[in-house]
Amino acid sequence: MILNSLPVLAAASKCRHCRSELTLTLVDLGLSPVANDYVDPENSGKAEPFYPLKALVCRNCRLVQTSDMLAADDIFRADYAYFSSHSSSWLNHAKTYVEDMITRFGLTESSRHVEIASNDGYLLQYSMAKGLQCLGIEPCESVALVGRAKGIDTRKRFFGVQYAHELAREGWTADLITANNVLAHVPDINDFVSGVKILLAPEGVATFEVQHLLKLMQLHQFDTIYHEHFSYLSLIAGQRIFASAGLRVFDVELPKSHGGSIRFFVCHEQSRHPQTARLAEPLAAERAYGLDGDAAYIAWNESVKATKRDLLDLLIGLKRQGKKIVGYGAPAKAATLLNYCGVGSDFIDFTVDRAPSKQGRYVPGVRLPIFPPEAILEAKPDFVLIFPWNLKNEIKAQMSEIKSWGGRFIVPVPKATIED
Repeated sequence: MILNSLPVLAAASKCRHCRSELTLTLVDLGLSPVANDYVDPENSGKAEPFYPLKALVCRNCRLVQTSDMLAADDIFRADYAYFSSHSSSWLNHAKTYVEDMITRFGLTESSRHVEIASNDGYLLQYSMAKGLQCLGIEPCESVALVGRAKGIDTRKRFFGVQYAHELAREGWTADLITANNVLAHVPDINDFVSGVKILLAPEGVATFEVQHLLKLMQLHQFDTIYHEHFSYLSLIAGQRIFASAGLRVFDVELPKSHGGSIRFFVCHEQSRHPQTARLAEPLAAERAYGLDGDAAYIAWNESVKATKRDLLDLLIGLKRQGKKIVGYGAPAKAATLLNYCGVGSDFIDFTVDRAPSKQGRYVPGVRLPIFPPEAILEAKPDFVLIFPWNLKNEIKAQMSEIKSWGGRFIVPVPKATIED
């Protein structure tokens, strides 16, 4: 019996952007717990809520989205456990971004930089060091407090039209607005984007970095689908969403972060920022793949099942050989992967994570224990399954010592493989 302790919303039947009826399913991942609801030891013997995890495609605007099962404030709570600064590669990514934006757009000490979903100050710390006027907006207390401890003015609020008006009245009209990996996390995407328009200076620039739907589908990254990701964006959909708010996408970049992202450069519709030629290539690639039709989405559903079978075949074969397997990392994607594939402690002894906020707790659903990274060195497993596969090179470097006893790595997507 599945018990619900959190309020459940009616399943979405209309697109969260254009309100068209949703009649096309991208993938149905069954029932899954909230991915970042790590289980404390005292609750390990208790039931936890599971919710349907299903991604739908709008046939009108082509926004891919999950069914509305949970309200945002039931997911992004005070004890939210994701801290951006625990990844050194992500810190480097943030530092490079700040330096590039300052150079490209001529930002100075009089420029205002606002980051929405500023987390623990991982990015604004670099802007602050360059002398920019910085403001972070972060709804989760656990990470907001860390940002404040770094000296960053961090407001614990959800962002939208109402709060944008409040900030504008304070004088926080921004020359640069950064929204990294947050546009996918907002249930009311129209309210969020309209809020950005209100807060953006007349010639200001807003950048939105999200996982690119094209890469998600090409590389079978189904494990990045979970309840806190309400939307999955392509350039096709993004242009329509921004245009409806009076904003214009004038440039894009395609960072390799999170398995393949897209960064939208957005300005007011009448702004002087010229459109670059870089828009043409990803738009053509999306259309060539079929993101503006139905067939590609229908076919992808079967590829997810094949990816699951590949992983299970590999793990079953290794366990039959008596091999010891542990995990590395406890990101949200691990919860989707493990629960959808039915992989628990019968295959994997434990996982580890660098974040102290996760250590000593359990991955939701499958209840895999989470230890500090040193536990791998003590256990000396034959294989380490890398859950944050987007950081596999960083993790391999950190855990290179496993080679001393013949240990190897497993990467689960796009196809389960063993790597040295």
